[in-house]
Amino acid sequence: MLPLAIDVMSGDHPPHEYLAGVVRALVDDPQMHLLLVGAPAVIEAALAQQPAAVRERTGVVAATEVVAMDDKPRDAIRRKKQSSMRVAVDLVHEGRACAAVSAGNTGALTAISHFVLKTLPGVERAAIISAIPAAHGLTQMLDLGANTKATPEQLRQFAAMGTIIARDVYSVATPRVGLLNIGEEDMKGHEVVQAAHALLASSGLNYVGFVEGDDIFSGDVDVVVTDGFTGNVALKTMEGVAALIGGRLRQEFQASFTSKLAGLIARPVLRRAAASLDPRRYNGACMVGLAGIVVKSHGHADPVAFARAIGTAALAARRGLTAHIAQALHIEGSAA
Repeated sequence: MLPLAIDVMSGDHPPHEYLAGVVRALVDDPQMHLLLVGAPAVIEAALAQQPAAVRERTGVVAATEVVAMDDKPRDAIRRKKQSSMRVAVDLVHEGRACAAVSAGNTGALTAISHFVLKTLPGVERAAIISAIPAAHGLTQMLDLGANTKATPEQLRQFAAMGTIIARDVYSVATPRVGLLNIGEEDMKGHEVVQAAHALLASSGLNYVGFVEGDDIFSGDVDVVVTDGFTGNVALKTMEGVAALIGGRLRQEFQASFTSKLAGLIARPVLRRAAASLDPRRYNGACMVGLAGIVVKSHGHADPVAFARAIGTAALAARRGLTAHIAQALHIEGSAA
């Protein structure tokens, strides 16, 4: 497998946080090779402290600019052609890397990826997809922020790509697809979801109809489809609720001696539950529909979460994600 290109300069944290995640990913996966994109002096200083077994599986690619979190996507394309984000995506386009990973500006990464890599035939817009923990495994959800609006046809395409990922990457034999709405009844929702509902019902996918927010976690559906505005709001809400519950539990278990004792007894169970629901375990969202693999990490990912995003990119590359989607869409188009 070709190396992965890692943008270590973009995001809410300084580069050393992402470089710590790089080291963790290399330790976790002895077969992994990475091209680290950014300021060579910063990268080399961080790697100098690592054992040879880690250093020898990295390369450094210089980038002289950084896309800021508040840069406009158009400016990122036109004025920052030497940014670490752009160089990482360019490496995929040039065939020097099998995937790119960045924790930077989502709008800029989406725009750069579309501009450099283009979308696959039959795909109008790429979408961001990620696995969400559910009652009986994982739910694949898209779009999580690449497109604030989506047409009915684009929602149908998102459903098709989500189905391919659930089936070919996560081994779900016949993925069940739901369209996120304010209710399950057929008459609910605005005209876009109504039109998408009709398209999906005749698409040949295993479409189960409208689903509500709580269905994301129920285990009764494998793929949840929505536009990027709604999907991103839902994702950030999930993260906020998880943080609230975790903080409240810690507070309550420290409230009294009896509570502390109860906390000690419950600690093994709480740790297992926290580990299974830890948002860091699910960091790293693939931008599907592109002619290449790009993974978006959360901007304030810590080293554990950033390592997970790198692992997600490696999994997508090893499973041949782009080829699977291209082939499936070609077959679908031929059948139509």
